[in-house]
Amino acid sequence: MFPGSLVNCILRESCYAQRLKSSTPVFLPGTLEYLRTNILELASKEAQHKCKMLITSEHVEKAVDRSQHLSLLSEDKSQPQIKMLQPSRKEENVCP
Repeated sequence: MFPGSLVNCILRESCYAQRLKSSTPVFLPGTLEYLRTNILELASKEAQHKCKMLITSEHVEKAVDRSQHLSLLSEDKSQPQIKMLQPSRKEENVCP
């Protein structure tokens, strides 16, 4: 579960965005919950296919890789964008 108040606090303290729409702390947890549910459902099917009772990180990785849509999240081309979003050490103290 991703509580909206916690997400709001993290987003405001992270300095990734100067302005946040009031619906962002509600929309983002809903999106994360949807992704989590889909990933765990696919990983569960992967574990059942291998006759395992527990879901392992390998099951999750295979499930994401086999999913046409989820595999887009783990492609190498997304890595430079993630690095760009991380604030540099100089920028960390700029936020109010």
